[in-house]
Amino acid sequence: MSGLPHQHLPVLGLDTETTGVDVKKDRIVTAAIVHRAADGTITERTWLLQPDIDIPPRATAIHGISTEYARQHGQERTAGLDEIASALTADAAPTLLAFNAPFDLGILAAELRRVSLPGLAERLGRPVGPVLDPLVIDRAIWPRRRGKRTLVDVAEAYGANISEDLHDALGDIRTTIAALDAMLASPYAQAAGLGDMTMDELHAWQVKSRAEWAADFNRWLRSQGRTPNADPTWP
Repeated sequence: MSGLPHQHLPVLGLDTETTGVDVKKDRIVTAAIVHRAADGTITERTWLLQPDIDIPPRATAIHGISTEYARQHGQERTAGLDEIASALTADAAPTLLAFNAPFDLGILAAELRRVSLPGLAERLGRPVGPVLDPLVIDRAIWPRRRGKRTLVDVAEAYGANISEDLHDALGDIRTTIAALDAMLASPYAQAAGLGDMTMDELHAWQVKSRAEWAADFNRWLRSQGRTPNADPTWP
């Protein structure tokens, strides 16, 4: 395979745990970044941020972080957000990895704007990318797979190792990396020709795949008399 290696693919993985699912209004509570170098060396870093709004009980039930705990143990918010963005852009050409990348990258972008800090593209001096998103890849290479497409479901479908610390930002990004590796080594990825793509080509392929999936899903919603709501843009 002349394109993507199946082992030790260099990535900079991001996962966040948040106050909710609205990228424009909700806040990052915890974040984790895992850098895997080409030689397989792993570097991990995590953040707990002091909240500027209350963390809803439903969010605490998922990730285990309460408002009181975050206020007592968390880092000052603006400084922490700046560190996260700086870590993601320290490499001039990072390959970013996130499961459902529009959410993690979107909420980080909104948070940086809220505290008047430069975004990732501004720091890089170019558009963000290439980006790898196992959710987009899974939908494209195995569209008829039964079951849900949560991180756990995707990891299990490809036989990837699942971290014991799910719904923890670090545990989730570890699982995302394992899912990516298993996915790229699968016959579904080989049949789709992913192994022959460069990273930039794979990024462009995901843009197209996301748009096609959204169009198909929105057609299905219309057929059910429901309002189309799948966003075709990615990441």
